[in-house]
Amino acid sequence: MTPPVLTIEERSNIEAGSWFSKLSAPLREAILSRASVRRVADGALLVARGSPPDEWCGVASGSVRISSVSLSGKQVSLTYVEPGIWFGDISLFDGLPRTHDANAHGATTLLIVRKPDFQDILNRHVELYEALLRLNCRRLRLMFDVVEDLNTRPLAARLAKQILLLARSYGVPEGEEIRIGLQLAQEDLAQLLGASRQRVNQELKAFERDGAVRIEPTRLVVLSKDKLLAIAAR
Repeated sequence: MTPPVLTIEERSNIEAGSWFSKLSAPLREAILSRASVRRVADGALLVARGSPPDEWCGVASGSVRISSVSLSGKQVSLTYVEPGIWFGDISLFDGLPRTHDANAHGATTLLIVRKPDFQDILNRHVELYEALLRLNCRRLRLMFDVVEDLNTRPLAARLAKQILLLARSYGVPEGEEIRIGLQLAQEDLAQLLGASRQRVNQELKAFERDGAVRIEPTRLVVLSKDKLLAIAAR
């Protein structure tokens, strides 16, 4: 059987990624030449918490839901990995088990670099060390931003900011509107914000009355980025 290959759109998503696109041409080619293509269905388990680190992954299309389990045993969404983003390198560096579950959110295509290949690329391209250090510094800054927002900003501001981030990562322009392509229930949004679904629902309805968004089943449509920016700045 012929191994799967990336479509033109999927390869474009990888090559245009904000991190990957800044690598040197030889390093980009080394990564792509060692990576295999894996297509998975919605909900497929990609990584299980506690499993040994053996793969480095890049999202070529679709999305990956990173989640954890609460003390009550409930699965809680922490973030979604969009096309062009790579993940899984932290455990490959420290050798410790995976800290979270990762599931496909919608039909998803991944580039998979096995651990021995990842280590060989590191040995041949020292540039990758510095590039991954910058990537993880960015992740750390984003994490601190989330913690700061959670403790200092009202829910409306955090929700507006989250919708703008989703629109940037998954937005599909439709005239003057932006449809968020990622399918999310209000419960999913609530988990990302550390709030209840009821409170998120109330804020979304207020946004809709203000003309900032339109609420559709499992979808959000941004009607006014300016109004969302004003709310996020409060």
